[in-house]
Amino acid sequence: MMIAAASFSSAQTGPPAITKGVGLDQKLNASIPLDAMFDDEANQLVPLRTYFGEKPVVLALVYYQCPNLCSLTLTEMVQGFRKVAFEPGRDYNAILVSIDPSETPEIAAKAKAAYGREFGRATFNSGWHFLTGNRDSISRVASAVGFRYRWDDPTKQFVHAAGIMVATPEGKLSRYFYGVRYAPADLRMALVEASQEKIGSPVDAFLLFCFHYDATQGKYTLAIFNILKLAAGITVLGLAGLIYLLLRREKREIRPANWREVRHVG
Repeated sequence: MMIAAASFSSAQTGPPAITKGVGLDQKLNASIPLDAMFDDEANQLVPLRTYFGEKPVVLALVYYQCPNLCSLTLTEMVQGFRKVAFEPGRDYNAILVSIDPSETPEIAAKAKAAYGREFGRATFNSGWHFLTGNRDSISRVASAVGFRYRWDDPTKQFVHAAGIMVATPEGKLSRYFYGVRYAPADLRMALVEASQEKIGSPVDAFLLFCFHYDATQGKYTLAIFNILKLAAGITVLGLAGLIYLLLRREKREIRPANWREVRHVG
């Protein structure tokens, strides 16, 4: 009886058996296979490098007919990036790769149309790309980015983790975000970093100094050490300025009064 209770307790607190072998492993600085071929939503066969080279890229592995997690991931992606001032197609590209080799460009096109309406800006069409492909291309990309998933026959669904990635224009993995909630500020900083600060403003550079990417949590956290360094620098500059002003004031006070020679008559 106690053994059965312990087993039940372990089953309740541990990860479900269905998730065995499923996860998202960070492979920072690893290369995405840019020669992998996919069909875009217009049914054109393209290599992934089509979307790289000039701007950072957001990558998500999902499938468009997923009844659960994927729709939430895509909705939160759209909501998060909609609040970022950067324009898709101009400042970044977003790539959605279906992990289901049975999905077609027609299915991808319907998904793009639906999420495009939710995004609400015309630039969505040029910057967000909904791809489908064969099993080999999907597996190559999934393996390269650490996305582990599997088909579960009893439920007739793919079992997979939730998360998105940001890559540099050269196709190097730069940042991972776990779960289905993506803070717009984090997304903006990730894009700025991945672009080598080619996009963004001086304020973004300051924020990157104050925040650092925490790989264990998949988000940005306050960089206390950098804040202390900044505060120390401001303090030193303030003291130096105060000393300079005091010295100038002291020199003015001890300077002899102006005089001129008086000429004697007689």
